[in-house]
Amino acid sequence: MAAISKKIRVPDLAQMKQRGERIVMLTAYDATMARLFDQAGVDLLLVGDSLGQVVLGLDSTIPVTLDQIVHHTRAVAQGASRALVVADMPFLTYQISPADSMRGAARLFQEGGAAAIKLEGGRAVADTVRRLTAAGLPVMGHIGLTPQHVHRLGGMRRQARDEKAANGLILDAIALEESGAFAIVLEAIPDEVAESVTSRLKIPTIGIGAGPHCDGQVLVSYDMLGLFDTFVPPFVKQYAQLGETILQAAKTYAGEVREGAYPTSASTRKNGTAFVEVNYFTRPRPR
Repeated sequence: MAAISKKIRVPDLAQMKQRGERIVMLTAYDATMARLFDQAGVDLLLVGDSLGQVVLGLDSTIPVTLDQIVHHTRAVAQGASRALVVADMPFLTYQISPADSMRGAARLFQEGGAAAIKLEGGRAVADTVRRLTAAGLPVMGHIGLTPQHVHRLGGMRRQARDEKAANGLILDAIALEESGAFAIVLEAIPDEVAESVTSRLKIPTIGIGAGPHCDGQVLVSYDMLGLFDTFVPPFVKQYAQLGETILQAAKTYAGEVREGAYPTSASTRKNGTAFVEVNYFTRPRPR
């Protein structure tokens, strides 16, 4: 438990890879969920632009704005005490100019409280990664299936399926490492390609739909918990069905309210006689 309680820093991840310790990562979008994942010992919390789909109800990650990521990052940073908080750079916040990239990243660190940022792309963004890391900003890469490029890729399709594409992905990973990235997410690629990339790099790889050979794994928490049922990727293991639990709880509550079964007088009185005065707007600050 001593190891679980230690605050995770960027250099710790390379050491975990060297020791053969698997890295655990989940997405988080609010303080309450961040606090629960933190207590569970999750190493990294990603404020992913996946919030566009699972939180905001959008069709893709592309409309997600920097303001929205800053807002949710601030909430997650408030709830996490041990985990390292990584924030996604949204679409077109780092592709247009170096100045835009630096301004967007600065907001995520200064306003959002992020400990690191994540960019999608390989060799095409290597110079941007180099500039950001040279300024002292920790950057995580993301290659393979990159949701911000869904239109160019022709949909949410598995990547690196032939030798040429696999070699290109390996070159992307090497370029990101040489540019200063501290870790790379590998999404939706064949197991053997992920294994090859992982063995070539000194920095950790975090897999999602990339098989068991990566140094760590990440899932969208709403998928893992069974909260988002519009589409569940085939590689996702659902460790709970909280959507069904919440649905049944809400139905029970609605039924009791309509039937007059809730609330009872005992819910608002102490010892059946004296009204309890409570400041409902003051809650203890999470630690």
